Amino acid sequence: MNALDRFAALSGATVTVTGGFGLVGSRIVHRLRALGAKPLAVGRLDAYGSSVYSSVFGISPRDPDVIAGDITDAALMDDLVAGSDVVIHAAALADVAECTRNPTAALQANVHGTQTVLDAAARHSGTLSRLVFVSSASVYGIGTGSSDVGARFSESDPLTPGSIYANTKLWGEHQTALALGGPDASYAVVRYFSVYGEPQVVKENSHSWVVAWFAMRAALGLPLHLNGGGRQVRDFVHVDDIAEATLLAAVTDRAHRATVNVGTGRATSIRQVADLVHRHYPVAQIIETPRPPGDPLGACADISRMREVLGWAPQVDIENGARRYVEWLARTPEAIPAWLHTEAQAA
Repeated sequence: MNALDRFAALSGATVTVTGGFGLVGSRIVHRLRALGAKPLAVGRLDAYGSSVYSSVFGISPRDPDVIAGDITDAALMDDLVAGSDVVIHAAALADVAECTRNPTAALQANVHGTQTVLDAAARHSGTLSRLVFVSSASVYGIGTGSSDVGARFSESDPLTPGSIYANTKLWGEHQTALALGGPDASYAVVRYFSVYGEPQVVKENSHSWVVAWFAMRAALGLPLHLNGGGRQVRDFVHVDDIAEATLLAAVTDRAHRATVNVGTGRATSIRQVADLVHRHYPVAQIIETPRPPGDPLGACADISRMREVLGWAPQVDIENGARRYVEWLARTPEAIPAWLHTEAQAA
């Protein structure tokens, strides 16, 4: 059965999307709207400035399918899940650096919040067709920094999380299986690799989201910093493909209690990303800087299980994805945050 046929099951379905105001969550919400589903986007409106949600992500608190609230609110989550056919749990404090600086906040969002969502899902497992837990490739560890074919993370590999963020995600995977282990419950786990794409917006004091970082800095005439020389590799997955894979995990029979990587199977170095952005901003300087503590060396995904279980492969490669981001930024310069403008003015 092709993807469109499987997506027919979402027409008219009520789907709660936690973290519905972020890059991934908002894209899933928009895709659900297009498929004729009834998404309920729930989350806190404090990760970005208020204008970002409406003007950049296209999500407004005034939208009838948007609920501004905290996933640790047990009454709220129970009410939403009770009326849902599917739950996609994408909410998290997903910034590795911020989780390291503030582990208590990471535990509150990624452990307490996840448990609250899972408690509600377990109570209503008889009417809930599936919960999709969004995990991360960080559960595999720091990687080798190699683009060799053998340097791939497979779902059967040992899991050695090397950060607080990764540890909370691995806990979430195990807890999902425990909480929804009953005969009436269904869940899937998707391990995202490096998500990028328009309209991603960078955050201060973070070293994630490298495509957006490089493009926004280059647009302002700031240098592109290659931490550790840019030798680290990532498997860059466009947010359009992330949304598609996540929804397929929600409706595909074979995804029942499956864990799948969501990647492209291709390793791209940070230096290569800088070169792709530099093509569009040839005057931008490229400077080598020290690698931040805990920054993974990286590897790419083994996507054979994803292909087998979801019957699907990503459609956007990094060359086209980076070009799309640069073109979007040229059309939407207001997406560059004020603090980055301030840095450019001081440079």
